[in-house]
Amino acid sequence: MRILNLSMECYPVAKVGGLADVVGALPKYLNRIDGVESAVIMPWYNKPFVHQHQFETVFTGFIRQKNQLLEIEISKEQSQLLGFDLYLIKIPGLLDRDQPYGYWDESQQFLAFQHGILHWLSEMKIRPDVLHCHDYHTGLVPFMIENCPEFSFLKGIKTIGTIHNGEYQGDMSWEMADYLPWFEGGNWGLLDWNGRINPLAAMLKCCHAFNAVSKGYMTELFDQLRGLESLVQHEHRKAFGILNGIDTGVWNPETDHYLDFHYNKETASEGKRKNKAALCAAYGLDPKLPLFSFIGRFAGEKGADLLPEIVANSIRETFGGLNVMILGSGDQDVENQLLHLNQVFSNFALDLGYKEDLSHKIYAGSDFLLMPSRVEPCGLNQMYAMRYGTVPIVRYTGGLRDTVRDVSVGGGGVTFGSATANDAVHAMHRAMHIYNHDGLMGQLVQTNMSYDFSWEKSAMEYLKLYAD
Repeated sequence: MRILNLSMECYPVAKVGGLADVVGALPKYLNRIDGVESAVIMPWYNKPFVHQHQFETVFTGFIRQKNQLLEIEISKEQSQLLGFDLYLIKIPGLLDRDQPYGYWDESQQFLAFQHGILHWLSEMKIRPDVLHCHDYHTGLVPFMIENCPEFSFLKGIKTIGTIHNGEYQGDMSWEMADYLPWFEGGNWGLLDWNGRINPLAAMLKCCHAFNAVSKGYMTELFDQLRGLESLVQHEHRKAFGILNGIDTGVWNPETDHYLDFHYNKETASEGKRKNKAALCAAYGLDPKLPLFSFIGRFAGEKGADLLPEIVANSIRETFGGLNVMILGSGDQDVENQLLHLNQVFSNFALDLGYKEDLSHKIYAGSDFLLMPSRVEPCGLNQMYAMRYGTVPIVRYTGGLRDTVRDVSVGGGGVTFGSATANDAVHAMHRAMHIYNHDGLMGQLVQTNMSYDFSWEKSAMEYLKLYAD
């Protein structure tokens, strides 16, 4: 079975969030199954990975968008060091940028990405068994292969759509239809939602099956999908929930090259103590105090707007009896508030930006990981934390419901119900009691490091979805 994953992100080539981690791991684990050949195609980026590895051009051609003739180039990474074939599509001016997102012409950028891929496959007579479309950026592919005569060679290929985050749907005005390959006008309704082209809605209508990245999130989408709830309900027979896994080769405290000190379940107490001491020393924190950390984008869905209040209230209410560390970036107002607090509190550490190496050190050196999410389709951070023996403190939503059980019912984490600073701080107070109980804290470390969140099980579920 040949599967081609279409995605704007893939770790370690280009990463903004969890989408990159999933696309960088799933095909690798699928390829360990006999008879499966899974590959990834993504845009070319001006990134170190692209410049540091050898690529071979396997196709050049042209596509037309409106009145523009665009040159496309497909290149293939030569060493297969990622565990799968990696293809990059380059289109000067659109798919040759520094970052995946944030450009004024994103809609045209994503349309060119999808059009270019299908043009390559059609021209080279490459017909995979499955086209796996990740998020709305590739959501028009199922429509195009069935309704655009230019891609008639691909008609009938099974398409699977994965909703990594339904908050983003990519809707655009109908003026953008001029940038699409020609299609029969009578099929416009497959693209439309409330008078606009909606790629996520089109994906749900046209793909053979779709999934969310946890069963909990899939359940929520029937009632909360920014206006697409009735569509999910109508297409419910095609809907599945498959929990993401984590790459246990990359995320392994026993071999992680980012860590100052390695450890396993048996040596976790000493290993975490040493990593915590090194982390606290680097940021001027007291290693004798419990360390609560947050890693992620400063976005409303992550509850990041609550962080300033959480930091201030937790430190004040415990009279400075804890450390808080935050790694992330995003909303400028949140950044400014946190920068101010960083000047006020000596036991608060802030590092702005995305730093892969530091995130590993934080998972290993922290006692607790905060996730006050409003929306969390799956969540990988809590799985990384548990893999490193760190106790997650999470709002009970989406994929967090599927992966973190509260300590009161025998689980390895602390959960809370509402996305408010008060609820989060109350959960931190509960965590302080756990921290001060050596036996219980040690037990939770052992419990969390015993969980298996590897991709093997999830890969088999995807394989079944492909085959059905």
